[in-house]
Amino acid sequence: MYKAVQAMQAVQAVAVRAVRAVRVRLGGGARGDAGMATAEYAMGLIAAVAFAVVLYKVVTSGAVSAELQSIVKRALDAKV
Repeated sequence: MYKAVQAMQAVQAVAVRAVRAVRVRLGGGARGDAGMATAEYAMGLIAAVAFAVVLYKVVTSGAVSAELQSIVKRALDAKV
């Protein structure tokens, strides 16, 4: 599971660098405007989709799925 977290962090870091690069090329780094330009929305969308795919693969993997089921089972079997 640690490798999956590392992979997600790597995807996030790449997305942040890409958005910053687009912002600098568009001159957004020098301006004081708030919000994102269209290109930044596109990069943000690509990053979000990549993150969602990685997260989906992690959650649906056998080891993580079994661990999640185990956690839910222990929570349901807990006696107060």
